[in-house]
Amino acid sequence: MIRLAQPAELTYLQEIEVASGEPFRAFGMPEIADDDPMSLEDLAEHEVWVAIGAEGVPVAFIAIGDVDDAVHVHQVSVHPSHARQGIGAALIEHVTRGDRPVTLTTFRDVPWNAPYYERLGFQALTETSPGLTGIMTAEAARGLDPAGRVAMVLLPAEVRA
Repeated sequence: MIRLAQPAELTYLQEIEVASGEPFRAFGMPEIADDDPMSLEDLAEHEVWVAIGAEGVPVAFIAIGDVDDAVHVHQVSVHPSHARQGIGAALIEHVTRGDRPVTLTTFRDVPWNAPYYERLGFQALTETSPGLTGIMTAEAARGLDPAGRVAMVLLPAEVRA
């Protein structure tokens, strides 16, 4: 089941994000694994959808907002205990049902990042909108190497057809 997050769940969503960052450590990116999760304030400012597990608690989430007339995915995290079950894809599909493009920024060469999103139909952008450029500039200021990052877009279904 996918539903909007409840305010009382936001702290738990931070725990999901921290846990979902651990695979970066094994991939040789410990600085990403050690990165702070989205703040409670940032989570509260975004539209956040959760996937509910069998125990009735969130096991994954996606935080979205508007950037330059597109739905922008600010964060998607799946708890490792529920990874590789299609939950992240279901969350992505949930927010791509509308008639607007969906954008995100991600790591170009991490298998569960850009290559994964490509399998879901996202395409790398060669030019970014002002809002995406601002997001990528802020990422670089936080220490993310711009050479390893990519902005991607998934066009609405009627455009892709």
